[in-house]
Amino acid sequence: MTTLFALVAGAYVAVFLAVLTRSPLLEFDWRVAMWRPYKQWPQPGGLLDVLVVAGQRGPTATVALAWLGWRFWRSRNPRPLLIFLTALLLLNLSVGAVKLGTGRLGPGYAHAIGSDEFFRGGDMFPSGHTANSVVVWGTLTYLATRHRRTAGVLAALVALVVGLTTVYLGHHWFSDALGGWAAGALVLLALPRCEPVVERVTVWGRSLRERLRTDPAPWPAPSAAMAGGAPRPRGRGVRHGSTAMPCSTGAAARSPSSRVLELRQTSPAVTTVASHSRVWNERGPPRVSNMS
Repeated sequence: MTTLFALVAGAYVAVFLAVLTRSPLLEFDWRVAMWRPYKQWPQPGGLLDVLVVAGQRGPTATVALAWLGWRFWRSRNPRPLLIFLTALLLLNLSVGAVKLGTGRLGPGYAHAIGSDEFFRGGDMFPSGHTANSVVVWGTLTYLATRHRRTAGVLAALVALVVGLTTVYLGHHWFSDALGGWAAGALVLLALPRCEPVVERVTVWGRSLRERLRTDPAPWPAPSAAMAGGAPRPRGRGVRHGSTAMPCSTGAAARSPSSRVLELRQTSPAVTTVASHSRVWNERGPPRVSNMS
């Protein structure tokens, strides 16, 4: 795997240097661009405009994330979703950095015939559509549990068609497509090395979920507080004049109206206390029958 990674990385660098040094690859880029394949063969143009969507990051990543999210919800295994997110992160960082670093303009914005168009503020090298098609469909093949060989053939065919379509439509140079294939392949080859990190994140997430399930709540639920009764107030009671009203846990747990009714049945003095304005403010006015 290390040898293959080094070979693909070497091919990636070789494509860049071949264009930068005005090699025959740059001459081929210009011949294809000036030939304008979309004018020579206009018939498949409409179909290829649709097929190139298979390399756009927005639609393809949305569909893949929706399917992997449903798969995670069914199996409770976050590994496929984390692997795909890791692949997208590697793709954005690597391809984005090279695009900004090279600054190559596309065939439609070229300044002089035969120039490499590097370092002019563009973002054509490598082809993002091509690299994205390699990474998205290749990662889905990497995560497949059945028919992986068939899925691999289809993914390679989609990546090949998308890369050539960008050249046909005049959006990219042919060397941009070569760079996109190499950049996407490097991301796929790096995925097995990311498996230990994904595994650690998965274990950490499961342990956190188990802790949240097993740890007690930091405060009792409202129903539990109502069932256990209100806390006993400090002091010996509420005094009004020479009469003391004891505070009991059972009385505190009952409603104000039931407490006032119970106090009225106890003694007239306590009824007077319950009718005091201070007690009204705390407990509400007492309910006395036969009052209009």
